[in-house]
Amino acid sequence: MGRSSSARPTRHEPPRDIEKVLNRQPWDLLTPHLLRAGADIVEVLPRIRRFAELLLEWNRGFSNLISTSDENRLVQRHILESLEPAHWIKASGARRWLDFGSGGGLPALPLALAGVGENWTLVESRRNKTLFLRKMIQEFGLTNIDVELARLESLPEEAERLGKFDGFSSRATLRLGPTLALAAEWVLPGGLAYLWKGSRREQEMAEDRRWEAFWDLDELLPIGNGQTVVARFVRKND
Repeated sequence: MGRSSSARPTRHEPPRDIEKVLNRQPWDLLTPHLLRAGADIVEVLPRIRRFAELLLEWNRGFSNLISTSDENRLVQRHILESLEPAHWIKASGARRWLDFGSGGGLPALPLALAGVGENWTLVESRRNKTLFLRKMIQEFGLTNIDVELARLESLPEEAERLGKFDGFSSRATLRLGPTLALAAEWVLPGGLAYLWKGSRREQEMAEDRRWEAFWDLDELLPIGNGQTVVARFVRKND
């Protein structure tokens, strides 16, 4: 006699250890930030939880997307940090986004799921991570997101894309100066760059000031415990 089908996990049942990790997460912390961004909580919060589930599965079986020590604080350390500035970013009106060093899709995928931006290009240089990003696009039917397996500095300089993005995001990638130097090639005058930065932000801004030729620092938004900020820069006119 065959095994009962009821004993098999369904497609949406995570392994028990991952389910325990998910159940311990403070999901309620996301609600006010999603509401401020105008997201439909009933629709979006389950999708973000599913994203977290798949991220944990891939983190353990396929690719190191976040550190193992961060799994138990996935919401607070990664997803909340991505979504806390969502209302601020959405209010900018930027529609066409370039996310640099997308890794496990943070911050781009939570922001996109929350309704920020109309079109996203995610640039990631490690193939195993681009496979995860493409899996997320397929999972959620995100037809407005493209994934590029490349380094931003070597991304094909297609005329129709250079200087055509009005939004740029980057979290936990290069230092501030080199990041903004790369972003300047892709963001149109008046466009915006949002960089997630920790305690070394001021030092990075001071040690390489070449970014000032292309960008003005516009505003800082402290997030989390205040040690991390999202810095917004405005692209100068050439």
